Amino acid sequence: MRTRRRHGIVRYIARHSGYIFFACVFLLFMRAGYVGSSSSGVKETVDDEHPIARLMDEAEERYRRKLGGQSRTLEEAVGEYQRRYGRVPPRGFDGWWAFARGNGVKFVDEYDGLVEDLAPFWELEGREVRRRVEQVSKMPSIDVVRIRNGNASTARLSAFEDEEVSARANGFRDMISRFAGALPDMDFSINAKAEGRVLVPWEQRRAAHAEAPSERPDWGTDGNVWEAWRRTCAPGSAARGLFASVRAGGSAGFVRGPAAQTLDFCASPHAHYTQGHFFSDWRTLPALFPVFSPARARGFMDIRIPSHYYYGSTDRYTYGWDPVNLELHDHDPMDVPWESKKDTVFWRGATTGGGSHPPGFAMHYQRHRFLRMASDNSSTPRPLTFALPTPTPTYTTHAVPLSLLNTVLDAAFTKALSPESYPGGLPALLAAHRFADAVPLGAHWSHKYLLDIDGMAYSARFMAFLASDSVPIKATVYDEFWESWIEPWLHYIPLSSTYDEIYNIYAYFSGPPRAVLEYLNASVPQGEGGDKYAAWRPRDGDRRLRRIARAGKQWKRSVGRPVDMEVYVYRLALEWARICADDRDAMGFVL
Repeated sequence: MRTRRRHGIVRYIARHSGYIFFACVFLLFMRAGYVGSSSSGVKETVDDEHPIARLMDEAEERYRRKLGGQSRTLEEAVGEYQRRYGRVPPRGFDGWWAFARGNGVKFVDEYDGLVEDLAPFWELEGREVRRRVEQVSKMPSIDVVRIRNGNASTARLSAFEDEEVSARANGFRDMISRFAGALPDMDFSINAKAEGRVLVPWEQRRAAHAEAPSERPDWGTDGNVWEAWRRTCAPGSAARGLFASVRAGGSAGFVRGPAAQTLDFCASPHAHYTQGHFFSDWRTLPALFPVFSPARARGFMDIRIPSHYYYGSTDRYTYGWDPVNLELHDHDPMDVPWESKKDTVFWRGATTGGGSHPPGFAMHYQRHRFLRMASDNSSTPRPLTFALPTPTPTYTTHAVPLSLLNTVLDAAFTKALSPESYPGGLPALLAAHRFADAVPLGAHWSHKYLLDIDGMAYSARFMAFLASDSVPIKATVYDEFWESWIEPWLHYIPLSSTYDEIYNIYAYFSGPPRAVLEYLNASVPQGEGGDKYAAWRPRDGDRRLRRIARAGKQWKRSVGRPVDMEVYVYRLALEWARICADDRDAMGFVL
């Protein structure tokens, strides 16, 4: 009997050895005085592995594999095109190849997103595509870029006066001008707005004919973006139901990629309240019209093109731009050495992010949600995981007040736009969110972490953030043209739409905020300069963070250049020319 009991104890220990080990380690840490008692009353946990390290290693391996697998000859590129898409490349592919190789382009095969954008138009005949271009070009806030006899020009066919008119069209014209002589005549209908425009109901995606939509630019009282968007979902999906409700956002772990690839509003319609683009004032188009836009959110059917903000140079959106001498420098004079940058997460911006159709939901928009979280001085507990100052990486988790976590977030609104759309008006907006003076773009470079949040649509500062010596943390629901060329966790840090994990991202790279250590009564032998908290800075964290900053900067210099955008547009133009042709078979390229 005694032998059986002994064997049972042995089996129990073997089965739970991992838990017993961590419990023993944690008790040792407590006895060593690393973390003292606190008033949190929350149970602490200990682990020896952090998911961010794995995410970074996997991202680097994926990128290296993708980069190394690109075609090296025209013959290989043609074969890879046929393997991926089941047809021959478009006519002029050899000219595009020479242009790409002559400009040192790294990614010559990664155009799945472009092909995906254009796929619905293969269901239509060429003449119908051309008719729809002509039709939509007369709509408000749509411009036209025309290729005629090898020359590119812009035109506006709508009588609607729009302050944004022609800026994006002019940028696209500039991108295409270098190789316009190699293109046949064609038209591009360019979105003058940042917001997406095309929402096709599920049942009408293969409609052979598109009726002219309303020429009214805004919704007025007869609809809104969400009502149009949910009809893009499959029949039977949750979003096609009659009701949806606001719910508290759940906590999120670390995301592998941008939220644009993970959020499913068809399955979770309540989540649409958290994104301002569903409340835009601008009317969407309810049929498959070809509209070329700088970004698109899930459900929209716009065709992606590079942003004119990325291609051109301005003091608001371009790293290293000298507005006095009109020169672009590799190094921005306001940038500072890595060692001199502040260990803070920095963000400044206006209260943009949505319209008021319907009104009353502005407090849930993406920027407002983050600013309210960052401005929260309450004792609401949040779990924070950070490394203990031990010879080998070991992580502990504690619940600490949100007010202490926010000591490392330097985020503020700089301008209140349409404050009347916020519940309670301007007084309520000012009370719930931090406001500060506007700063020039160069002021961002003093911080290691640069937060990038969607506004009315995509954020136009992302390329500048990548070009800097700091690290972008990007939260977005938009896909852009470069999506398959970049790797989250290698070139930038992706952030979920809840933002909950931002504190643990910071703690992994920079350690827990000093206010948190004081709250937890943390102590170790004094470090350099008598700083008793110096040992809490992760030994490998800052090196890994700087690695992302350097990788992002190198990506911008080698893959995110203006000429890379030209190469993308060149290939897009060849594909578009074939789609618009009456005889598409004759528009193929054969070696």
